[in-house]
Amino acid sequence: MNKVLLTGRLTRDPELRVLASGKNVTTFSVATNEYVGNGKEKAEFHSVVAWDRLADICGSYLGKGMTVAIEGRIQTRQWDDDRGAHHWKTEIVAAAVEMLSGRHKKDYAADALAVQANALGVEPAGPAEGVDDDDEAEPSVAPGDPEPVEAVLVA
Repeated sequence: MNKVLLTGRLTRDPELRVLASGKNVTTFSVATNEYVGNGKEKAEFHSVVAWDRLADICGSYLGKGMTVAIEGRIQTRQWDDDRGAHHWKTEIVAAAVEMLSGRHKKDYAADALAVQANALGVEPAGPAEGVDDDDEAEPSVAPGDPEPVEAVLVA
C-alpha cells in the first residue's frame, strides 16, 4: 500500500499552473520535524503536487507558513535532460489537504461580512480610523437611525 500522511508547514507559497492539456497543477513544499531525542529536532522537506480541483483550492487558500495535513501517495519521477543527465524527483501526490491554520482569517471574515451586508442591501463599513483590529469599538448610532437587524451567515 502506498499511503502518506504528513502534517507540517508550507515553506513557500504554492505555485498554480495550467498545463497545455488544460489540467491545473499546484506545487508546494512542506517542512516536517522529527524529534530525535535530547530536545533536538530534524527537519525534513517534502515536495507536494496537487491536481485539478484540489490544485485550485491549494493555490487559492494556502500560503507560506500555514500548517496543513496532507494525505496522498509517494511518487518518484525520472527523466533525462538535454545534456543526457539523469534526474529523479520524489514527491507527494496529494489526494486530500486539510488546512490546520488560517493565513487570512481577517480577510475571510471581511469577505463574509461583505456578503452579509450585500444580502441585507447595505454598504459594508470599513474599519474605524484609529481603532486596532484587537480593540472593541462601540457601534455609533445617530438619532433617527433604524434599529439594527440581526443576521446570521450560513455556509
